Amino acid sequence: MKQENRLTIEYCAKCKFMMRSAWIAQELLQTFDGDLDEAALRPSLIPGVWQIFANDQLVWDRKTERGIPELKDLKRRVRDIIAPDKDLGHAETVEPKPETGNLKRET
Repeated sequence: MKQENRLTIEYCAKCKFMMRSAWIAQELLQTFDGDLDEAALRPSLIPGVWQIFANDQLVWDRKTERGIPELKDLKRRVRDIIAPDKDLGHAETVEPKPETGNLKRET
């Protein structure tokens, strides 16, 4: 029997995180169509909370990670839990960080 995959986004209601949480839930439902069975939004009274869980496993914590992630990073983390073999296409590539120490200003 296939395990049902559940995503939960817990967000601070007073911080106005609901719209972003709903958008992220919609994006993840679309990306993991067939793999993700449910996405739930859970308002919280805990100040500043914004956490994502996949199958009750913490995927992202805004306070620990110091911010809300880019969608491609979140997709990778969710994929690793619910569909490890899924190819995410362009979201799979990691962009190299520019080397700031070797840049020279042209005059």
